[in-house]
Amino acid sequence: MGLVNLICFLLIGALAGWIAGQLTKGRGFGLAGNIIVGVIGALLGGFLFSIIGLAAYGLIAQILMAVIGALVLLFILSFVKR
Repeated sequence: MGLVNLICFLLIGALAGWIAGQLTKGRGFGLAGNIIVGVIGALLGGFLFSIIGLAAYGLIAQILMAVIGALVLLFILSFVKR
């Protein structure tokens, strides 16, 4: 993975984390929190999409996949937190 790919991955993760934060509790988690939630969400989303046989091609699809993964991650964390 090159430097440009890593930067794009982190930017997609930050955006996905911010969107997931907006959808779940109405505010983001800060830059570092958004990146962490988004990157883990992107990995989780990629895993879930591969299980059901889908692939994300293009920037919008990758962001959507990362947001779905981040939402699943936050949903799981809300149960663990209780």
